[in-house]
Amino acid sequence: MRVLFVSWKDLAHPQAGGAEYVTDRLATGLQQRGHDVALLAGGPVGERAYEVGDLGGTYTQYVRAPFAYWRRFRDWDVVVDAENGVPFFMPLWRKGPVVCLVHHVHVDQWSMYFPRPVAAFGRFLETRAMPRVYRSALFVAVSNSTAAGLADLGIDPARIRTVEMGTDPAEPTGPRSPEPCFVALGRLVPHKRVERILAIWARVRPTTGGTLVVAGGGPEAARLEALAPPGVVFTGAVGLEDKQRLLSEAWLLVHAAHHEGWGTVIMEAAALGTPTLAFDVRGVRDSVVDGTTGVLVPDDERGDDAFASAWIRLAGDAAERARLGEAARDRARAHTWDRAVTEFEAVLREALDR
Repeated sequence: MRVLFVSWKDLAHPQAGGAEYVTDRLATGLQQRGHDVALLAGGPVGERAYEVGDLGGTYTQYVRAPFAYWRRFRDWDVVVDAENGVPFFMPLWRKGPVVCLVHHVHVDQWSMYFPRPVAAFGRFLETRAMPRVYRSALFVAVSNSTAAGLADLGIDPARIRTVEMGTDPAEPTGPRSPEPCFVALGRLVPHKRVERILAIWARVRPTTGGTLVVAGGGPEAARLEALAPPGVVFTGAVGLEDKQRLLSEAWLLVHAAHHEGWGTVIMEAAALGTPTLAFDVRGVRDSVVDGTTGVLVPDDERGDDAFASAWIRLAGDAAERARLGEAARDRARAHTWDRAVTEFEAVLREALDR
């Protein structure tokens, strides 16, 4: 097959996150199986094993995408529209198969990032325009939560395929920290709610002691550092080696996101035997099996109290952390990228046969 991905950002973009990582892993996996693969994305872009085209800026890329497609890719077999709030509305300018890859539904996120008029327009495009334009297309959701969110938008569940994402096998780089060590890992952006972790940590630390490591970069970094209570270390963005070292040392991954598509960092921690404490929200509940691979607490008005209590309890129970961590490692081993690419490839073939 000749498969074209169209995405808002490339993995080289300074604001790239889990969605871009997933797109790259799927594209790379397909190419390794002998398919021709290319990506069109908003700049900046980087070099990949597959062809990458720069569509330009954050908004102009939506204007340039149809022209780039017609010049180079109009006869390719299938196009994957990696929707990131606003898709490229490819069925309006392509007659062939289109698959819409959705990491998570953004309805609640628009108001976190944009002024009210812009947020309202974004919600309209996602909740009204997208279901209509893609009414004949197949959708790939990266979790059951995302699939349910798409159905809530009016997408026919018969056209939604769920493909849970993979994680790389990993071995701990060293022993657990002898002193209490907890890690919050991810981009420092509003919907990750790291400020909530900091506030809960201020309540937890007098009992547990130790250190909270906040690993990741993003536009919220300066504000969060100003809010941080004692016992917090900010590392900035980390590479793979440092990330694995931190997760190997950590007693727990603590995660306060408002929502996820699929908890990539949760599964990366799981691969190293590190359980997660998080709120019971969309996407996170798909990555954490409550009471088995980690602990989920309600995301309600008493959620911070429940989170603090669970944090203190787990910090004081090494046997329970070990039990959760071993089950997390077993689950991560079953979520391979080879399986994810196989399932995704099957959806692409289904789209071709429709």
